[in-house]
Amino acid sequence: MVHQGISNERRKELEQLDPLQKNLLKAMAYAGIYKKQLLLILGAVVVVAVLFAGIMISFQRSENEASNLLAQATARYNSLAQYPQKAYQEVKQDFETVLNKYANTNAGKMARITYAGICMEAGEYDTAGALYEKALDSFEDQAAMRNFLLSSLGHAWLARNDLDRAKTYFQQIETGNLDLLKDESRFVLAQIYASEQKMDASQKMYEKLVAENQNSIYTSLAQDKLGTGPVQ
Repeated sequence: MVHQGISNERRKELEQLDPLQKNLLKAMAYAGIYKKQLLLILGAVVVVAVLFAGIMISFQRSENEASNLLAQATARYNSLAQYPQKAYQEVKQDFETVLNKYANTNAGKMARITYAGICMEAGEYDTAGALYEKALDSFEDQAAMRNFLLSSLGHAWLARNDLDRAKTYFQQIETGNLDLLKDESRFVLAQIYASEQKMDASQKMYEKLVAENQNSIYTSLAQDKLGTGPVQ
């Protein structure tokens, strides 16, 4: 067999690397030098992903546990609801457990509102007021729930015979953009103004109720106060 010789020029040409090969070698060299750093970064990403998944699982577990405890406490209360003070004493510890352990869950937030209502029924107005106040902070950005809590706070202060404090909560509903419970707030405010001997303010509130809340259960009561009779 005849061996064909390879010129020195061709040998040098073959020995030279094309750009792609050079880039691959550079990348491999970089990976070798910074292998530990790359592994640390990759490990950190994996750890964050695992932690996030763990947090989500833990949060869902807490949510489920809080929901179950709330359901049990509510059912227990309902079985004794005809005796409000006794029922309150029976479920007090149950609700406080939910609030202490799961206050930041959705179920925990609803437990606070439910427990506040139980306290109101039992005549524990100071406790109810404090619970409603804290709940208001949690639902400040939810207009419907905010009006419900403002009304609840107003009634809590009415029960404590603090008309000035009660008035501030009903006024927030009455002047707000949402119609929910606005009719009730107008009726209550009209009564408060009358008790303060502010008869003009009371009459204006009754008139506003009749004019703007014609389908309200409070309309006929307002008409009786105004002496106008029912709308035909």
